[in-house]
Amino acid sequence: MVQEIVLAGIETVILITGKGKSKIVDHFDVYPELEEKLEKEDKHDLAELLKRTSSMVHIVAVRQGVPRGLGHAVLCAKDVIGDEPFAVLLGDDLVDAEVPCTKQMIDVYDKYGKSVVALMEVSDDDVPKFGIAGGKKTAPRIMELDKMVEKPKLKDAPSKLAIVGRYLLTPRIFSILENTAPGKGGEIQLTDAMAKLMAEEGFLGYEFEGDRYDAGDKFGFMQANIAYAMKRPDIAPKLLDYMRKLVA
Repeated sequence: MVQEIVLAGIETVILITGKGKSKIVDHFDVYPELEEKLEKEDKHDLAELLKRTSSMVHIVAVRQGVPRGLGHAVLCAKDVIGDEPFAVLLGDDLVDAEVPCTKQMIDVYDKYGKSVVALMEVSDDDVPKFGIAGGKKTAPRIMELDKMVEKPKLKDAPSKLAIVGRYLLTPRIFSILENTAPGKGGEIQLTDAMAKLMAEEGFLGYEFEGDRYDAGDKFGFMQANIAYAMKRPDIAPKLLDYMRKLVA
């Protein structure tokens, strides 16, 4: 995911973390002793990977003291972001694409100057699991949105286009979030705030090009691991051989 951010041209990453999640931040720390050890053991590729990981982007960690929903998590980043448009990427959503999903969305924002959400068509059974968007198609893959509904019943859904974990938002969202009452479960819902932003500034939905994996789901996590492993020439042949043996 950080690679997606880097390839999109973003230079600062804000990690919104909760209790017990410090290892996520530590992953991007500098480890000169380990780098030196790897070099001495002639593990130059691993040493180089470690250096790249710690220098890819500027990492800022912000603690979400109380888990009050995605909208609240975004609001926690207000003081760091300031008055700039910004992208939100959810860690459970992995998108494998030739052109990074975030870069695709930035291109849409640059052209139209409006906030953008990533959309993906889902099955009838999956509609109640997502925020669902509705609107009018204005260009290939682009929709001018007029509805956003959080996890609707199928009969109440404006479409089967689900909002997945990529958002490009204008800073106006912060003042809206500050005045958004907690919704279901006492959480501040980002979808509710985006619906208000849509009424004020307009909002686009973008059907991204690429494959999305839900790493928060057990099967989705396995799918993602296999898909990314098959892209690695040092792993793919062995993995393919192993899977063939399993299904033989």
